[in-house]
Amino acid sequence: MKEPLAFAEILAVLDDSRSVPDLQRYFLADGDAAFTGGQFDRLGGGGCRPEIANILTAEDLIAVELLSVEVRPRPALDLLQGQLGRRLAADLANIPVNVELGADDAFPLIVKGGYADKAWWTLRDADDIGWVIAGKLLARKRPKLVPVYDEVVSCALGTGSGFWEWLHGKLREEGNVLAQRLDALHGKAGLPAAVNRLRVLDVVFWMRHRDGHGGRACPGLRLP
Repeated sequence: MKEPLAFAEILAVLDDSRSVPDLQRYFLADGDAAFTGGQFDRLGGGGCRPEIANILTAEDLIAVELLSVEVRPRPALDLLQGQLGRRLAADLANIPVNVELGADDAFPLIVKGGYADKAWWTLRDADDIGWVIAGKLLARKRPKLVPVYDEVVSCALGTGSGFWEWLHGKLREEGNVLAQRLDALHGKAGLPAAVNRLRVLDVVFWMRHRDGHGGRACPGLRLP
């Protein structure tokens, strides 16, 4: 099993000269060069605006599918008008919209048994909703707290289960240096305000490793 990247290695990837143009390609390109995932955070004004913060909408499902996953028809209907959607709404009502991963009040939400963890399991226990889709749905509803996370990013960072807690710790290391570095990249790339630091991290590592990722046998990201 691969070891997670060390703190200095994470910073080295972020500081690489490719990071800013990769972010700009992903979030700012137009036409055929555009990545559909670049609209995930912004579609319909975002998934955490007050009037819909605690309910799953059709726009949320479309936004998640922009990240190259498919929410199958039956769970989609259950999320929109069934018991699964009502259960998720009850979980979301206990998760503040503006709590940021890395902050003191984030940790009780993301640990085992916390409200964000319970919301993830509400989704994960449903038929045809795997861990990637569950995380992306929650990232749409609570973008400051829950990171977008998939196999490519997991491989690039060398992380597995417990990613939320791992990243929470990294964001607090050395006087919040990682958070500051991500915010600086956001500014250098000229990204929209709707794109937060968790998405900056996700996209830098996804763009860096997406072409080189070799599935389960992949050795991981080649460091600069």
